[in-house]
Amino acid sequence: MQRQTWTNRFTYILTVAGATIGFGATWRFPYLVGENGGGAYVLTFILAMILVGIPIILVENVIGRMSHKNSVDAFSVNKKDISKYWKIFGYMGLIGSFGILAYYMVLGGWVISYIVNIFTSFFNSNIGLDLSKAITSEATSKFYTDNIENSPLLIGIYTFLFVVINWFILRKGIIEGIERSVKWLMPLLFVCLLLMIARNFTLDGALEGIKFYLIPDFSAITPQLFLYVLGQVFFALSLGFGVIITLSSHLSKEENLVKTATITGVVNTLIAFLAGFMIFPSLFSVGLSPDSGPSLVFKSLPIAFSHMHFGGFFAVLFFVLLLLAALTTSITIYQVIISVLEEKFKMRHKNAVNLTLIAVFIAGNIPCVLTYGPWSDIIIFGRNIFDTFDFVSGNIFFVLTALGSVIFVGWVIGEDSIDELNNYNGRSKFSLLWFGYIKYFVPFIIIVIFVSGFVLKV
Repeated sequence: MQRQTWTNRFTYILTVAGATIGFGATWRFPYLVGENGGGAYVLTFILAMILVGIPIILVENVIGRMSHKNSVDAFSVNKKDISKYWKIFGYMGLIGSFGILAYYMVLGGWVISYIVNIFTSFFNSNIGLDLSKAITSEATSKFYTDNIENSPLLIGIYTFLFVVINWFILRKGIIEGIERSVKWLMPLLFVCLLLMIARNFTLDGALEGIKFYLIPDFSAITPQLFLYVLGQVFFALSLGFGVIITLSSHLSKEENLVKTATITGVVNTLIAFLAGFMIFPSLFSVGLSPDSGPSLVFKSLPIAFSHMHFGGFFAVLFFVLLLLAALTTSITIYQVIISVLEEKFKMRHKNAVNLTLIAVFIAGNIPCVLTYGPWSDIIIFGRNIFDTFDFVSGNIFFVLTALGSVIFVGWVIGEDSIDELNNYNGRSKFSLLWFGYIKYFVPFIIIVIFVSGFVLKV
């Protein structure tokens, strides 16, 4: 059967943009900016996206389109003389995708919990999270403890609801399901984002937040900061997940890979950049510290919303935006696993979808839900279950998969990758420069990221 291809470049870019936005841009990027010097982090992130992000997107584009196969079999790129052991890197990406979905879907459950609790407070201020009047950090911390950490049953239900939403899209396939859903999910996400930014710019004291976000403190730019930023680039662009390989395997041979990769990197950077404008002005408008870490979105921002006119409405809008961003990412990560089950193991599409979602829910989502409740005492190498999934997938499997991909293109496919990049229409100076760069320099960068992930976090 002929492989399905994207309707046009625009829908492909929308899908890849959706895949690479997610919590990486709307939750992780802002709190890392807050922890690491504001504008200094933003500037370093933009440089890292240009120097590392876009070149590696092109690597995964080449592997995917050259093979027109799933993320495991893509490491043969239709050549008989390539060792089957290269597919190990494809399997690493699969394991990493399972690991990130294990906790990612639970984060979606947390977001739904906030939406439900804020919305119900509109009708009864004695229940839910009432933001119609100013609240304190003690109140948001208590809400988080009571409704997130100590409510495994409800979070499990909300997580399951998020899984079901993904199922409704995925069961229709990559074109009928993912492509069509992204056509309306992404514009809706942009509208929510722009509404939030417009509201934040009108707040008293917002200018201080904008200054913190835009004006870099050059003394904060250190080698350690650059390593943190490189890790975020990998997370933000879904590098090593198998996502880009899977999605680009449905690209036509006429598509300009350089343009699509560049636009992908620019759109991802733009969304992450805009996300900062919907967070830091609101924090500074009420004198809140921007360096509260991962809890910034769930504990600090509700305080800022409670000081706004119509704060409850904008809080719901914000968390709906987070959920949309998470959805456009989760459906594409699921698709990595589904494509392998369909193509490599000849499984029917609906069976592959059902097996993937059920297996991830039972073996990944439920343990992560129970992490902050009945299973809170389970510690693996100094981390709870939730954080272990995050660390192992993000710091081991994804980085190793990306390293394997770069070496595979630079040293195994070799100069054929230059022809693939140029659609077999000669060899441009850019493609020759890119090939040398990813062959000799990028592997070194990835190895440094891998080692630093252990040195800085273990």
